[in-house]
Amino acid sequence: MTGKLNEAEKRYEEISEKLSDPDIISDQEQYRKLMKEHKSLSPLVEKFREYKKAVSDLEEAKEMLEESGTDKELKEMAQLQYNESKELIASLTDELKIMLLPKDPNDDRSVIIEIRAGAGGEEAALFANSLFRMYTMYAQTQGWKFEIVNSNPTELGGFKEISFSIDGDGAYARLKYESGVHRVQRVPETEAQGRIQTSTVTVAVLPEMEAVDVEINPADLEYQTYRSSGAGGQHINKTESAIRIIHKPTGTVVECQEERSQYKNKDKAMKMLYSKLYESKLNEQTSRIAEERRIQVGTGDRSERIRTYNFPQSRVTDHRIGLTLYKLEQFMNGSCDEVFDALAIADTAAKLAGSEEN
Repeated sequence: MTGKLNEAEKRYEEISEKLSDPDIISDQEQYRKLMKEHKSLSPLVEKFREYKKAVSDLEEAKEMLEESGTDKELKEMAQLQYNESKELIASLTDELKIMLLPKDPNDDRSVIIEIRAGAGGEEAALFANSLFRMYTMYAQTQGWKFEIVNSNPTELGGFKEISFSIDGDGAYARLKYESGVHRVQRVPETEAQGRIQTSTVTVAVLPEMEAVDVEINPADLEYQTYRSSGAGGQHINKTESAIRIIHKPTGTVVECQEERSQYKNKDKAMKMLYSKLYESKLNEQTSRIAEERRIQVGTGDRSERIRTYNFPQSRVTDHRIGLTLYKLEQFMNGSCDEVFDALAIADTAAKLAGSEEN
């Protein structure tokens, strides 16, 4: 660990020196790149310097204890410094181990979320709308913006499927654990007998990608236009502004009909296509690793049941980490941090255990 930290500090000092070089300052692109690296290294280097100071204080305390002789007051003071330094070193070592874990390169990105009704008919579609509301309310608490990309509403106010983007720094880091099957247990409004029905909804969270991240050959794309429609097939407008894009090599299909402008719909659909193709490529790369060691919070597989929402008991249970909270109403209103924090901590702990095994 110390070797990696010394290398990071050395690199940090090199960059600090370069950032004061007039030639570097005049090269905006290189300057920006170095500033970004400097900013990312800064917390690690500061923590390492705290660690080195604590180690130095511990050595000093050891010397004082050896030299204190019969001086009771000096011995007590040295022992106190020794104990405090030892405790601090242990704490800083744990923090540094976590900071040295490889960071997900997509954590700072915005996201595209797809929600699809599964088993349960209209009740599943209504719960898809409830999850859409929950995620957008959470986004608002974080100061993030959201925008619907495509939706297929039902007559009773649900969604057979809905795709939307959440734009904000760190959105993917907070929401990436939401991919999977969400199960709801509640009495449907349409149920006269008051019987509890179990329905499912599938969620997929994709980091938002740009053209520079994924290469697409324009010849591989097929564009189709159609009229935007709402629940029950009612036309929202009479022009063919909705767009469907098919990536022929993979069969990936994306659609957007939320904007009146065909150009805007195409732009949104392309963003979704880049994200979907990136996800597919990433899944291929990580499937082997996932088979070897599944992290505690799961693989993000869309077929994996991750959470149950039990309305009669006001209970939300995350099955991956065995967490149950009786705060369902607050959770559905966007107060999700307690669960999201627990998932992030479990993921970090699992990765830390894996790094210590290797």
